[in-house]
Amino acid sequence: MIRVQVKPELLRWACERAGKPESALAEKFAGFTDWLAGEKAPTFKQLEDFAKATHTPIGFFFLPEPPVETIPIPDFRTVGSERVQHPSPDLLDTIYLCQQRQDWYRQNALILGEPPLDFIGSATVQSDVVATAARIRQAVGFDLDARAEATTFLDALRMMIDAADQAGILVMISGIVGHNSHRPLDTAEFRGFALSDDRAPLIFINGTDTKSGQMFTLAHELAHLWLGESGVSDVTPASSLPQRASVERWCNAVAAEMLVPLDGFRQAYSRRADLRSEMQRLSRQYKVSTLVILRRMLDAGGLTRDAFQAAFDAELKRLRAELAKRKAAGGGGNYYATTSVRVSERFAKAVLASTWEGRSTFTEAFRLLGCRNAKTLESLGDRLGMSAYLRGGAV
Repeated sequence: MIRVQVKPELLRWACERAGKPESALAEKFAGFTDWLAGEKAPTFKQLEDFAKATHTPIGFFFLPEPPVETIPIPDFRTVGSERVQHPSPDLLDTIYLCQQRQDWYRQNALILGEPPLDFIGSATVQSDVVATAARIRQAVGFDLDARAEATTFLDALRMMIDAADQAGILVMISGIVGHNSHRPLDTAEFRGFALSDDRAPLIFINGTDTKSGQMFTLAHELAHLWLGESGVSDVTPASSLPQRASVERWCNAVAAEMLVPLDGFRQAYSRRADLRSEMQRLSRQYKVSTLVILRRMLDAGGLTRDAFQAAFDAELKRLRAELAKRKAAGGGGNYYATTSVRVSERFAKAVLASTWEGRSTFTEAFRLLGCRNAKTLESLGDRLGMSAYLRGGAV
């Protein structure tokens, strides 16, 4: 039986990286305590299982010391006024997976001769917020009146996603890493990120967030694409971002104006009404979170900064409690447990078309879409309205 010498500090680093206590892994692996003490080495099979349990690339265990991992795109997340230092393997693996999908889509777009999207990188943080928000709404076809008339927040969100998809933007929503339901994503770590590219712009939204929260994330990440900047965000419409976070401040302002134009809001907002009742009413009218409404109340001059911050903090606490309760009950993101939404409808259709035309292999399609066989691909094509196309391409 071949055993593999692994430095104990690498094993401890893997535990910390995965957010799993050593005691929990000691229960799963009988010899783990001896491995940490350097008294015994794991077999290669045990090391493979340990790597899988901690979501660690097995090659890392052969390094002389623990690596320093960094997010491969700009990181705009903060806790208080400090940058977040240690990305989880869930966040890293999600970014890497989306980068792989983006690379494939960009190459496919180049092969097909698709022109670049002129709105990517068309703004700067000095650009006027109101004018930029209007340009984004026009470019992606956001219909404010139609969104206001949507029956539910989910309907309004899907309307926004479809509009972005039609404009050429890949919008991917998932509450798990890839297709692994045992690896849920955490909104406390991030809510979304943007991968800027003039032929394959991609937005990923954490599907464990509320639907209204996802709408603000989508609008915020669209602003990132208009700047032509990739980045991972923990976005809320709060006013407590550090002064150096000029990009996030601008994206927040554009997102708020995109979803709730201030001129129209001033007319709809009744300052004499009870704060909570008015907040809920306007939230339903605009199909955005109560946090966005509170921010717009501040922007409209209806709340002092102190009153806004107190109300914002209380509402944020309430929403987090509701979200935790929903997750504990098994809710949250189940509606999005479909491939076409997790990878975006535009991306799924492109992969299917490429596969049936013979430009991509079935193995590549399985990897990109998380499917296991050709029958699953055909079923996905049926759901996406590509039945006739796929049958024709298969002949």
